Amino acid sequence: MKTAVMTDTNSGIMKAEADSMGIFLIPMPVIINDETHYEGIDLTETSFYESLTGGKNISTSQPSPGDLMDLWDDIFEQGYDEIIHIPMSSGLSASCSSAISLSADYEGKVQVADNHRISVTQRESVMHAKKLAEAGKSAKEIKEILEAEAYNSSIYIAVDTLEFLKKGGRVTAAGAALGSVLNIKPILTIQGGKLDAFAKTRGIKKCKQKMVEALKNDRETRFKDTDDRHILIGAAGSNLTEEEAAEWKQMLVDAFPDSYVYYDSLSFSIGCHIGPKGYGMGISVCSKDYDN
Repeated sequence: MKTAVMTDTNSGIMKAEADSMGIFLIPMPVIINDETHYEGIDLTETSFYESLTGGKNISTSQPSPGDLMDLWDDIFEQGYDEIIHIPMSSGLSASCSSAISLSADYEGKVQVADNHRISVTQRESVMHAKKLAEAGKSAKEIKEILEAEAYNSSIYIAVDTLEFLKKGGRVTAAGAALGSVLNIKPILTIQGGKLDAFAKTRGIKKCKQKMVEALKNDRETRFKDTDDRHILIGAAGSNLTEEEAAEWKQMLVDAFPDSYVYYDSLSFSIGCHIGPKGYGMGISVCSKDYDN
């Protein structure tokens, strides 16, 4: 049985990396002034944030049914017997439920895993799925494993400006104005696929410290029985400079010296709502041994 592993760009995986990993990728559509672009295909991180901060009308969308089914059909034409598809969490987008509905036409050959993740934690699920497929697990078995492990992760995101949360209706105009004056930086969390408010701090330095404390607490409570070799720490950001990204990653390396830490950019689906200079981090219980 030959099983293909597939995901979307909300995982932080772009086409070149997907090709090197041997997985299939559906890019997320981004609509800029009524024109559709595709994350990592004809839209780079730099051009996305230039459009966002330049006042253009931007929204994200789910892949069209036609694009998704065309990719599935192409995968089968390449000789695969089945597909395990790992989209972003159903709690954050309708793309997962849409994919599940479309998969009904494939008589079980397409399995869609809703393991309630996005960004660095979704990436870990994809990596795990690839390892399971190589070990001979079926798409259905992989789906069951990923969904059983759905809550073995956390994400925290720090927002530098309230402007884009205001545009999305998550804060009022008055609240955004007051937050700007007081230099308030909100921290959001994703656990189990829902985006929720976690804390507020004054200034980005305190905000980052608060996030690290939260992740340490998760490590020492929820994941206390997990060996460091099976803990994966992801640092992430929205349009950070190389220096900012390196400093952020190093902060997490210092905080978790015995765990594997890497950096990845936040997907445009997140960046659209938080804007540039956002900081993110995630923790996952992973399937393989990592040495930092």
